[in-house]
Amino acid sequence: MNKLQWEIYVPIFRNRFILKGLALAVGIPFGIVIAVIIIAAGGDIAGTDAKYALILIAALLILTFLLIMIVYGGQYAPGFIVDETGIVNYTQEHQAKRSRVINGLLIAMGLFFGNPTAVGTGMISQSRQVMHIRWKSIRKVKYYPEGHTILVRGGYMEKIAVFCTPENYAEVERIVRKRIAK
Repeated sequence: MNKLQWEIYVPIFRNRFILKGLALAVGIPFGIVIAVIIIAAGGDIAGTDAKYALILIAALLILTFLLIMIVYGGQYAPGFIVDETGIVNYTQEHQAKRSRVINGLLIAMGLFFGNPTAVGTGMISQSRQVMHIRWKSIRKVKYYPEGHTILVRGGYMEKIAVFCTPENYAEVERIVRKRIAK
């Protein structure tokens, strides 16, 4: 089998797989915080200081959206390699450089302010710039030909959304089906 390699740009706020990940990573925690604030305020948001907390949460979400649009152009820039060993998902070099700077700042600020959560988030984010799933580790695969995407799951933390081009989707699907059938 020859090595198949490609790079692609995926719109962050218009791709259902990325939005689902964002909903899980951001939506659930913030949803819980918002629910706790509303419950603690007894449902009276306007008459209490709860409105300020909700305004700050909304401002944080808006600023995060703007930061992603400015720094990354609203796009995720993955690259993929499908070869004898498995599937590699990496961040394209220009976006990886930006991510290294942001993750480094997050780690430094976390250390400076004594925030281990920020340090951990920066370290985990940086460690996931290149992911590799070996063929023998793959446990579940879902194919989405209409979106030119293949979701591949391995172990507990091994999950890759393989974003294909319209031109190479059929070939990548054929290779994955052949490899996991063994």
